[in-house]
Amino acid sequence: MIVVRKAGERGRFDFGWLDTRHTFSFGDYHDPDHMGFRQLRVINEDRVAPGGGFPTHSHRDMEILSYVLEGAIEHQDSMGHREVLRPGELQRMSAGRGVTHSEYNPSREEPLHFLQIWILPDRRGLEPGYEQKEFPEKDRTGRLRLVAAPGGRDGALEIHQDVAVYATLLGPGQEVVHPLAPGRHAWVQVARGALEVGGRGLEAGDGAAISGEAEVRLRAVSPAEALLLDLG
Repeated sequence: MIVVRKAGERGRFDFGWLDTRHTFSFGDYHDPDHMGFRQLRVINEDRVAPGGGFPTHSHRDMEILSYVLEGAIEHQDSMGHREVLRPGELQRMSAGRGVTHSEYNPSREEPLHFLQIWILPDRRGLEPGYEQKEFPEKDRTGRLRLVAAPGGRDGALEIHQDVAVYATLLGPGQEVVHPLAPGRHAWVQVARGALEVGGRGLEAGDGAAISGEAEVRLRAVSPAEALLLDLG
């Protein structure tokens, strides 16, 4: 079964410095029919104006992934990290028993466009942690590149949940197939372009929840960038 979540159906708020779209209920956006999918709790697509950003705030008991599409994020946290995240890089912050951080667009000219993904951890009260890594285009082109997984296998970032996250870049007509083990589920999020998931058309901002299928087949209609999450 494939259930599509269209981009235009998401919650949206425009604060001037931030234009944000919420796939699932988040903050002031509440939709009881869209509270998450399996361990996946949040997918926010954020566009941050030059110089704008999120001042210092706190999180706990959440695995938070940031994936930049355009521009850069300047990240600073209570663990002592001060980093800049750019396209082709993935950041993982384990909030655990509590962490504070800020996120800003350091450019005075270029906008920031990124996805923020929250995943429920496998247990509460983890030691807070941070990790950031580059995944070059060549490693994501025409294939599904594992970018986050339990134990950080195959060079991925470590995530504290039974979830595997893949990134892909596909040219028109290119196809990738991901097998789903019995009892597993998947979420596909299209970041750019257009593709087909099991014959269903998806465009930028669209997502799809997949259950009861033996595989996930992605075929690009136009140049496309997407994330695939394999969930227990």
